[in-house]
Amino acid sequence: MNILFIGDIVGKPGRLAVQKVLPKLKKLKKIDLVIANVENLAHGLGITQKTWVEMKNAGVDVGTSGDHVFNKTDVNPILNDPDSRLIRPANAFEDMPGNGYLNLVIKKKRVLVINLLGQVFITKEAKSPFDAADLLLSNNSGDIIFVDMHAEATSEKVAIGWHLDGRATAVVGSHTHVPTSDTRILPGGTAYVSDAGMCGLRDGIIGVDRAVIMPRFLTGEKQPHEIAEHGPAVFNSVLIEINSKNKASKIIRLDKEFEV
Repeated sequence: MNILFIGDIVGKPGRLAVQKVLPKLKKLKKIDLVIANVENLAHGLGITQKTWVEMKNAGVDVGTSGDHVFNKTDVNPILNDPDSRLIRPANAFEDMPGNGYLNLVIKKKRVLVINLLGQVFITKEAKSPFDAADLLLSNNSGDIIFVDMHAEATSEKVAIGWHLDGRATAVVGSHTHVPTSDTRILPGGTAYVSDAGMCGLRDGIIGVDRAVIMPRFLTGEKQPHEIAEHGPAVFNSVLIEINSKNKASKIIRLDKEFEV
């Protein structure tokens, strides 16, 4: 089985990148399941029905999220719909709609997708992702277990990778929008990468128009969140190949740059 994970999709440029790349990539690489972190779909902050439908129509099968998942109230009915295949972090927002995991069947294999939120440098309150993962794995089973660890600190992501080595098929980091080059198969057979990266404007600041971000560093002035609609864009993703024993046999980066 081939699983593609797409890094945080940021605003319209990110959505355009997915729409341009994904349909051909699915055919070329014979991808069976596409998972994407979609918490930044709608102008870089949150998710709306329109933006989520766009990504599903482009070929995204499952959406994971993070600390910005509830920035738009439009997301509530989507998360309440069990057929939407959109999940929120399992260890946060417990009084809010949605679930932190998803069970599905792909090619007669039971696939469990888990979404976790880090605690280090994250402003949203979250319980231990380590405890949450242990609890979910004790109450759910799957032939293939995929974990999106949405976290700021690389050390926390590396730690969860080791914690789940041999128990999860893949642990992929998200959130920073910066792709890392540490793809590897851990000794227990778990595919790992610290951050998949993003889909969005290359020449912004992690996907946001740099003209509104630079003053924050230079003068302390905060300006409204803006994302330019056109320019050079990146599509960051990782492809995980899973063998007949439900172990990851390969994890590679699939990154592209082009104009949107």
